[in-house]
Amino acid sequence: MSYVRTGAAAPEEASMLLFYVTKPIGELAGHAEFIERKVGEPKEMWKDYGQESTLDSKQQYEQLLQDQRKVSFIRFKNLREASKPIPLSNLRMLLGQRRLSRKGFYSGKGTTDELILLME
Repeated sequence: MSYVRTGAAAPEEASMLLFYVTKPIGELAGHAEFIERKVGEPKEMWKDYGQESTLDSKQQYEQLLQDQRKVSFIRFKNLREASKPIPLSNLRMLLGQRRLSRKGFYSGKGTTDELILLME
């Protein structure tokens, strides 16, 4: 399974992905094991990884990208939905942040492990 993303570079090493669901829910809703991040031209990336996408169609993919020239597919496995999702207000408090970046953020292993435990 893959998640499509535009923008920021990936960290040097990653092992887990945390899934934050935005409006109207606003909560950390699950996690998965990180496989790899692939970057390339939108058409080629859809051809190679579209079947793994969490998107419903190529049309939805194109609407998401608008006119992006590069796109990332973040590949993952073992997606687990949180039995106890973490609301945004609690997540900000746990991370010591007033706001979270709309493009995502990176956390260390200790923080990630703690968040996963709280979701289970």
